[in-house]
Amino acid sequence: MRKRIIQYRKQIDERLANPPEGIDYEEEQRKHLIQIQFFMHERLVHEIIMVLFALVTVIVFLAAVMTEQPIFMILLAALLVLLVPYILHYFVLENGVQYMYGQYDEMEIRKQRAETEKGK
Repeated sequence: MRKRIIQYRKQIDERLANPPEGIDYEEEQRKHLIQIQFFMHERLVHEIIMVLFALVTVIVFLAAVMTEQPIFMILLAALLVLLVPYILHYFVLENGVQYMYGQYDEMEIRKQRAETEKGK
């Protein structure tokens, strides 16, 4: 998913930097909103899982501190090793979606500019 969102953002940046002749920004916005919805859904799913995973990590941490059982320390280490990459993955999704909002706003500005120029 990380590779896909980065690739898509670059594709849209390229299209905004070098728009084809007669580009229909309204259609581009429609397609872009669909992609934003896909990534927002992915982000939501990962956020829910990450929060639950973090809660389990806290519970295991408390169990490790209270019981001083080695098995809880091993489990805690494993959970932390898995939690850090998960947080980083969520960070990419969150920032990617936020960036895509900016791309959408840029399309809106260009669409309005094109409509103004047609009206002249």
